[in-house]
Amino acid sequence: MEAIHTAIRRLILSIIDAFYPLFKKVMPLQTFRYAACGGGNTLLDIILFTVAYNVILKGQPLHITDKINPTAHSTAILISFCFTFPIGFYLNRYVVFQEAKSAKREQLIKYFAVVMFCLVLNYGFMKFFVEVFMWDAVFSKIITTIFLVIFSYFSQKHFTFKLDDGTELID
Repeated sequence: MEAIHTAIRRLILSIIDAFYPLFKKVMPLQTFRYAACGGGNTLLDIILFTVAYNVILKGQPLHITDKINPTAHSTAILISFCFTFPIGFYLNRYVVFQEAKSAKREQLIKYFAVVMFCLVLNYGFMKFFVEVFMWDAVFSKIITTIFLVIFSYFSQKHFTFKLDDGTELID
């Protein structure tokens, strides 16, 4: 299993790092890796959200019981989260913030806390944009994601994956 993990990590790093020279003057390597990994995971999130919302749920609330009927956009957020949470943690731990050597469990708990906060923000923004502004759900998801990516980067860098001596990772 370790060999598979190492091979996957090396493959991801070699692909990302091959494009870094094009951006070297604009941003540090760690920021570029975060942008690449986060961008890929964000794209996956938007695709999964779109498929769940339009294809699986067909834009209709999910009928669980007579009193529990979450909206299609809320359910689609949870469906995409089930896939992007573990992928995001893996990419952040093993590709972006490799220097942070604290225990995986500690990082996972912190990562989960940040992601849960982002999930609450995601829900709030989506509810606001879709139900108050009456914007399209997929468009609202994209706008919401822009805000959350910025918040998430700084939270993960300065909280979840900071160095063991308490200092923050520096680009």
